[in-house]
Order: sequence, then structure tokens, then C-alpha cells
Amino acid sequence: MKSYDQQLLKMVRELKEEAKALGSLKGEEKNRALYSVIEALEADEEKILQANRQDLQKAREAGVRESLVDRLALDSSRLSGIKEALREVIALKDPVWTSAKTWTLENGLTLSKMTVPLGVVGIIYESRPNVTVDAFALGFKSGNGVLLRGSSSALNSNRALVAAIHKGLKKAGISPKVLGFIDDDRRELVLEMLHMKGEIDLIIPRGGKGLIDFVVDNAKVPTVETGVGNCHLYVDSDGDLAMAMEILKNGKIQRPGVCNALETLLVHESMAEDFIKKLPKALQGVTLRGCPSTDKIISVEKATEQDWKEEYLDLILAVRVVKDLSEAIKHIDQYGTGHSEAIVTKNYNHAIEFQRKVDAAAVYVNASTRFTDGGAFGFGGEMGISTQKVHARGPMGLEELVTTKYIAQGEGQIR
Repeated sequence: MKSYDQQLLKMVRELKEEAKALGSLKGEEKNRALYSVIEALEADEEKILQANRQDLQKAREAGVRESLVDRLALDSSRLSGIKEALREVIALKDPVWTSAKTWTLENGLTLSKMTVPLGVVGIIYESRPNVTVDAFALGFKSGNGVLLRGSSSALNSNRALVAAIHKGLKKAGISPKVLGFIDDDRRELVLEMLHMKGEIDLIIPRGGKGLIDFVVDNAKVPTVETGVGNCHLYVDSDGDLAMAMEILKNGKIQRPGVCNALETLLVHESMAEDFIKKLPKALQGVTLRGCPSTDKIISVEKATEQDWKEEYLDLILAVRVVKDLSEAIKHIDQYGTGHSEAIVTKNYNHAIEFQRKVDAAAVYVNASTRFTDGGAFGFGGEMGISTQKVHARGPMGLEELVTTKYIAQGEGQIR
């Protein structure tokens, strides 16, 4: 039998027991507890921000680039956003023990397909302390025990947030043990989590390609592959250039260190001259790396094969001129990561073709890829953005955190 870290094993088994009770709580009981957590976050705001300042100072001293420091940062505005996300989760319908389908067989046996919690969900994530609260809230309302393992870069912030959540739960009469937190940055504990088949029901990684690949390659527990976002914007031959520029600026500049930010711009050759020559002024501070056709219009760094594959998470943009829609879709098929892709066009047929042929979790027509987010989709946050096709795809909210159970009601039927 596998020998696990005893403290971790104890935490997971306590979570498993508490999750059984949590699955039977009524929606209003869970909502009251979430309101109590909001109050605790408000009461502990200065403690949380002070802890976050320690993490930010540590990151900057380590030379972490500012786009990634931004992922780590909290302020009063972002804390307000976290609390608002909790209120949105409260307003959502309880996903547990609802009937997706009920039918009666010819022999009189009645079958119901009911939604039930998954059990214990582990989240392994980097930076972004808002994930601590989002993951707890969605897991809690969907009746799951949640085990958090954040990165060392956000350890102080996560400690403070978890302490506030535990305080809120306790005040509401709910065991704080429904939320487990690994307050230890040893990497071997991540590997132990991944091997705890039968103890943990699902693991969701949130972070860069290295973390996600490590989890997927080493897990014995079922996992959801999330988040790597090499996202493209294609400006079509019938695109509105003013609209395209605003979408490009939003997707590249607003928060370059997030997975739904744009990394590659594709421009139809008929629009290239007019659009690309405006990029240096519109995207001040952004390093442009382009194909030979781009370099003929403006001076750019030469794009390599790796640039087309790269999730920069930084103020860098790869630019390529394509001859038509088919070439744009072919480029996305070859280099995209299945996250979010966008087209700017006034041509209905081109829009439909792009929507149907591009293989991604979210496909946009005349809108920014920055909307691929559980909060923006109305889910009150997310457990992650799944880029796989089995079980869940796209932002994972409450409905993606339950499974099904068939209930059979009979009167002595036998087969």
C-alpha cells in the first residue's frame, strides 16, 4: 500500500467525510455560509492585503516580470470583485440533487438521472490568489470538499484568504474541514496528491504549461486539463478595422499575463497594409514579432516557429499575414491550444465557417477573447478553463462540478 504523508492523508480523509455531509446540505444553508464568508473577507481585508504585499515584494525581489506580478496582486478593488463573485455563486441555482431526466419503462420501473457531488476536488494552482476563493465557493456550493495547493509565490495571500474562509464557515456552523489547504510548498506533496486514487476524486491544475503537463503526465487521479492559452485574433477581409483594433488592444494589453489574452494576430492580406501600419502606435510597449510580409509593412522582430506556438503571458505579440480565411483556420489548427479564438468580420458566412471549423473551447465573432472567464460567463467564478473535450470544456462552473446518479423506483420488478 502506498505510504502517503500522514498529515496530508489525514486532511484528505477528513475532507472526504465532511464532503459526505456537505452533499446533503440544502441550498439555503450553503448560501448562508457563503454570506458568512463574505463578511469574514470584509473583516479581514487589511490582513489579506498586508499578506499580499509580502508576496508582491518577494516576487519583485526575485525578478518576476510585472505581467506575472499582476496575476498575484490584490487590492481593495480586486477583493470587491472576489466578494461579488461569491454573491453571484449564491444567486445561482443549487446544482445538487436535480433531475436532468425522469422516465418510466414499460415494466413500470421509474428511472431518474440525478446530479450529485463529485466528492473531493483538488486544485493545484499558480499565483492568482482569487482562485483560492473561487475554487472554495464553487466546490462548496456543488457539495464537494476542496483541497487547495497554491504556489509558494502566493503562500501568504492564500493563508490569509483560507483563514478568513474558515472563520466564516465556523461562524455559520459549518465545519472548516470542508476546505483543506496544503500550507507547505514541498513539490513532493503535489506528486502525492496526484497519486491519491481512491482518496481524491478529481484534480484540476491551473497555471502554466509546465504545471499542467506535470499534472497530466503524473496523475493517477482523474484530471481536467486546463488553461494554456495561445489565443488568436483573425482580422478578416470583411472586418471592421476600428473594431478589430479595440478588440486587439483589449486582448493584448489589458491583462497580458492571463490565459485568455491574445498572443497571435492574423490579418487577411487585403487588410494588412491599413491595419498593421497602425500597430506600433496602438500597441505602445508591446514587442511585435512578425512574418516577412509584416516586416515589409513595419519593422518587427522576425517571428520564429516557436513564436507561433508561444503563450507569452507578456507584452509580446506575434503577427502573421494570411491569404484567406482557410489559411487563418489552418494556422489556428496547427498552433492553437483549444482555448479561445476570435474573428472580426462583417461576412456572415465567414463567421459561421470560423465558428464551426475552429476547434476551441470558446470561439468569438466580433468580441474579445478576454471574456473566456467563469465570472464573465455568469458562473460566479471558475475552477479553471478546460481545454479538453471529455467531461467539461471551457470555464468550469457549478454544473461541471457534479456528476450523475441513476435512481430506480420499483414495485418488485425483477429481470
